[in-house]
Amino acid sequence: MNQDYIKPNDWSIIEEGFEAGRVESSESLFSLGNGAMGQRANFEEQYSGATFQGSYIAGVYYPDKTKVGWWKNGYPEYFAKVLNAPNWIGINVLVNGESLDLFTCKEVRDFRRELNMKEGWYERSFVATLPNNIEVRVKVIRFLSITRNELGAINFEVEPLNSDATIVFEPYIDSGITNEDANWEEKFWETLEVKTVDHKAFITSKTLKTEFHATVFMQSQLFRNGSEINTEAKEVLFEEKISFRYTTEAKKGEKVNLHKFGGYVTDMNHKREELTAAAGKVLDNAVDSGFEKLLQEQKLAWAKIWEMADISIEGDVKAQQGIRFNIFQLNQTYLGEDARLNIGPKGFTGEKYGGSTYWDTEAYCIPFYMATKDQHVARNLLTYRYNHLDKAIENAEKLGFSNGAALYPMVTMNGEESHNEWEITFEEIHRNGAMVVAIKRYVDYTGDYDYIPEKGLEVMIAIARFWQQRANYSRQKDKYVILGVTGPNEYENNINNNWYTNYVAKWCMEYCIENLEKVKSDYSSDYERIMSKTKLSAEEIAGWQEVADKMYFPYSEEYQVFLQQDNFLDKEIVPVSELSKAQRPINQKWSWDRILRSCYIKQADVLQGFYFFEDHFSKEDLEKHFDFYEPLTVHESSLSPCVHSIQAAALGRMEQAYQFYLRTSRLDLDDYNNEVKEGCHITSMAGTWMSVVEGFGGMRIRNGKLSFDPQIPNGWKSFSFKINFRNQILKINVAPEKTSFILEGDQNLEILVKGNSIVVEPNNLITV
Repeated sequence: MNQDYIKPNDWSIIEEGFEAGRVESSESLFSLGNGAMGQRANFEEQYSGATFQGSYIAGVYYPDKTKVGWWKNGYPEYFAKVLNAPNWIGINVLVNGESLDLFTCKEVRDFRRELNMKEGWYERSFVATLPNNIEVRVKVIRFLSITRNELGAINFEVEPLNSDATIVFEPYIDSGITNEDANWEEKFWETLEVKTVDHKAFITSKTLKTEFHATVFMQSQLFRNGSEINTEAKEVLFEEKISFRYTTEAKKGEKVNLHKFGGYVTDMNHKREELTAAAGKVLDNAVDSGFEKLLQEQKLAWAKIWEMADISIEGDVKAQQGIRFNIFQLNQTYLGEDARLNIGPKGFTGEKYGGSTYWDTEAYCIPFYMATKDQHVARNLLTYRYNHLDKAIENAEKLGFSNGAALYPMVTMNGEESHNEWEITFEEIHRNGAMVVAIKRYVDYTGDYDYIPEKGLEVMIAIARFWQQRANYSRQKDKYVILGVTGPNEYENNINNNWYTNYVAKWCMEYCIENLEKVKSDYSSDYERIMSKTKLSAEEIAGWQEVADKMYFPYSEEYQVFLQQDNFLDKEIVPVSELSKAQRPINQKWSWDRILRSCYIKQADVLQGFYFFEDHFSKEDLEKHFDFYEPLTVHESSLSPCVHSIQAAALGRMEQAYQFYLRTSRLDLDDYNNEVKEGCHITSMAGTWMSVVEGFGGMRIRNGKLSFDPQIPNGWKSFSFKINFRNQILKINVAPEKTSFILEGDQNLEILVKGNSIVVEPNNLITV
């Protein structure tokens, strides 16, 4: 834990007291999004202190040219940058000619900000004494509409406290922005048109290279004590900026409010020549509705989301706050209605990592969306990868693979690889396995086997081809080996026979063969189409089986565990408990050379395989491997604590499971890895949900049936959650001495609880 200033609260993220050193961290934590756009919690008014300005539009990116001193064949041509979009939230405020700037104020007191997760709005309030000694109370509410996803709204209120004052609001939009991660402060947008029409402002820009067109827009209204002021605004137009200047007098104690509506329309959803007209309609509808009605819409929309997605914890406020923060951010990032979009690791909270899609989606996010929304949302995520299959085949071809072998990218925006670190791009090939794991999880959970003959089998065939070609026969071992890889543990690069990679490769080939037989038997027309399209032969399938049957797995007889890679035991094995806290996190304190030579593990690696393929191993196997690897794991990946929490719970180690849960749920709120100012860890937040549902709830799918093995951490009075299983909603409530189930559906549902079969009838509470 590196920070502890967020106030515990069941439904809100709250900060009290203004400290300039916390601004950038809070900009991440209080971020807003609605699936189509998002923004860090930057101040609307001028702020001259350290700040990380960021607004983002889903799906919009820039292909930044890869630059390396020693070019290697196969390098991706570009690194996909998540683009900082034109700014629409800006509102300069002057009081008696003095700019409101919290960094230069004489005093800031009663500072408070709140992200209300239950209702989907962000509020900031404070009392400030300006350099001219005018004291003002300020209150700002902002939200991004879930129901109108091209629109955001702000209510900015100023109240002079110690004298009458002349208040000036200057709302503006600005396309002259740069990325925080720009290499040379270059701009990635070209401004095409700046204009105003009927008190509305529009700036149309396009991204360089990719030529996404977007129009940022705004319109404002001024109020005094709740009544609209029809004052004429002065328009100021620049090459890349438009501002309106509203001037009004306010007596001591009078409240003056500016309602600002703004947002983006893009050519992803509108014709380019109609962008300004589309933006105008959004503004007309917003003004007609008014701020308060829009806010009520927002509250109702979020209530509907929470009705299905909430996890309620009784008796532990910090744990409750943590899980709701994770669920809230996931829903702000992705709502599942647009199959062109995916779930970026920073969502709308920052620019680090680039790209919108990682293996995180398949490995961690799909279970959350599958269970908390309609199954078509998870199907959209799978379809996203199917639609990129041709690009995945191209990616493999660039590395020398043939015959339709596919390598899905580590990082992508459009299916092409866009991660330019060689040890990741070339070697972290385990990501291919997550694509197939996700298909199996989806089919097992939803029962929608039709996805496999429709789309999934083609993906599996291309991936099986990759694994067969990537493995090579070792005469010395009389086994197939996979050399020169990086596993999930990125603190080991260019190693041989990463156990997880070899295991998932073997499983992918076997699972593909299994499904080829099923599709041949039950979907003959699809089988013929797929065999013809892929030119797959029985001889090639037999080759997959041979590689799978003879796959090599490094093993230690001394420790009776699978080894993370061939030479793992050549390292000095020193547990993390003996590592000084002053040396943590090692990725910020040590050289990369030192990290690579150490035994320390960034995230679950062998244990990742035990998580995905739990049924392949006994509990005793898990215990041995957990006890060997967890003490060596520094958990400096956000994806690590959740896996360990689930496995600790499976071993009945609830105190350890709880500590891992707390770390994953409050990773950003408490800034465990000392990096939250760069943005939140969105994709790992789905792992937090899994920690409760799969860890404490013990939820699994056993032979097509829901199975639960519930446990509860000490100190919790109860926890409850809902899941949408095959179009029936099941609510589970776990207490220390009992677990209850209630079904919202129209058919009986047979489930397993601690191995015993129970039938849950619709709308009938059953307790065990």
